[in-house]
Amino acid sequence: MTLQERIQKDIQDAMRAKDPLRLDALRMMKSAIKNKEVEKIKVLDENECLQILATLIKQRQESIEQFTKGGRMDLATKEAAEIKIIETYMPAAATGEEVEKIVTDTIAETGASSPKDIGVVMRTVMNKLAGKRADGKMINELVRQKLAAPR
Repeated sequence: MTLQERIQKDIQDAMRAKDPLRLDALRMMKSAIKNKEVEKIKVLDENECLQILATLIKQRQESIEQFTKGGRMDLATKEAAEIKIIETYMPAAATGEEVEKIVTDTIAETGASSPKDIGVVMRTVMNKLAGKRADGKMINELVRQKLAAPR
């Protein structure tokens, strides 16, 4: 069953269960995927769908930050609940040790030795982590630390 089929099935289940929060989140996910398909004029593959869901999570995290600053804890709580729903459709997140090992191995593979090589290392690491969720900002900081450290 594809991700889109699973979302559609879960929409029906949420309707039957009369779960408005889950239903809204699932419809939002389906709508975001459909909008991207219309924009690209093609059916999206699983990785593209997962990228869209990752974007939705990031948007919600930013919203939580803004709502918290504005004192709207009710809206921040709703956004956090939506993140939990979206995350159930995402692959498991890469652990910190796993990411560090991949970064170290990639630096050795590519022969990177200075901060000039960050782009090459980042591209390779992100390709290796394509099937898993990983925070690009954290990976970038780790790569910078490893390449800046004297050997």
